[in-house]
Amino acid sequence: MDFQNLLIFILFFIIISFVVFLICKIYFENKNKNNNEINILQDEKSQITELKGAVAQLSISIEERLGNIGSSIGNSLNQQTQNTQKSLTEMHERLAVIDRAQENIHSLSNQVNDLQNILSNKQLRGAFGEVQLENIVRDALPQNAYQFQYTLTSNSRVDCIVKMPEPPGPICIDSKFPLEDYKKFAGTTNDQEKKDYLRLFHNAVQKHIKDIAEKYILPGETSDSAIMFLPSESIYSEINIRFPKLVNESRNKKVYMAGPDNLMLLLHTVRAILRDATMSQTAGKIQIEVDKLTNDLNLLADRIFKLDKHFDLARKDLDDIKISHRKIENRGNLITSIDIDEKKKIN
Repeated sequence: MDFQNLLIFILFFIIISFVVFLICKIYFENKNKNNNEINILQDEKSQITELKGAVAQLSISIEERLGNIGSSIGNSLNQQTQNTQKSLTEMHERLAVIDRAQENIHSLSNQVNDLQNILSNKQLRGAFGEVQLENIVRDALPQNAYQFQYTLTSNSRVDCIVKMPEPPGPICIDSKFPLEDYKKFAGTTNDQEKKDYLRLFHNAVQKHIKDIAEKYILPGETSDSAIMFLPSESIYSEINIRFPKLVNESRNKKVYMAGPDNLMLLLHTVRAILRDATMSQTAGKIQIEVDKLTNDLNLLADRIFKLDKHFDLARKDLDDIKISHRKIENRGNLITSIDIDEKKKIN
């Protein structure tokens, strides 16, 4: 739109210039003619005057158009400036978001490095497994249903014991799973090394199953089964796929493997059992109290019956008293109605 207005202005300027040129040309040509053409020159002069007026009017119109064009261009520039500032502001905000995301990525990278350091250290990895186990247990069970680092009568300390009612009794959960050989197996690409590390991993898991069965399954103190917590579902799947005989052996020893998801599901089942046991105990207490209440109601009924008998006797005595009262009242009325003479006769 601004370009069109500018083009119109240029065309007007060219037309005015051409008209002025024609006027000047006619003027100078007529100036050299004879005096006989004075009338014609006067007419042309009047035409020139009219043309000057038209030119002046056209100049005013052009100035107004130029003013409008300048105003439009100014508004357009202001709008473009505002849009540019808005775009720059949005760009700064997005850059700030990108900077924060970069900081979060950097922090996450540091956390991953810390996690790798933890997993590479046997002692720290055991603590990491215990923390993971504690978080799962706390999320699934009420606070009074478990205890961490519980010492058994054999002086063995279990990572977590779940207080189940008899049967089956308290269940022990171990979180010290051996990961060294598995990490070596997963980290090598050599086939022979994979076989060697896989065999070592099998032997380590087998020994760990045996240790759990001997330490945490104590007749009369704990349940006849225990849980071996695996810190990863992938390891749980790897063991079930590669060592099916070892899985059967662990089940025969009553040591059951559980990854995070399976353990959470198992603990939710335990919570339901604990809730049912609590409800059963509460129902038994309620039944005892109901029996006591029934005995009290029967005793109250007997006392009400005896009291009703007493009320009947009292009511009968009261009726006899009323009869005696009426007789006495009638005799009194009879006495007061006798005349003195009659009393003398009687005397």
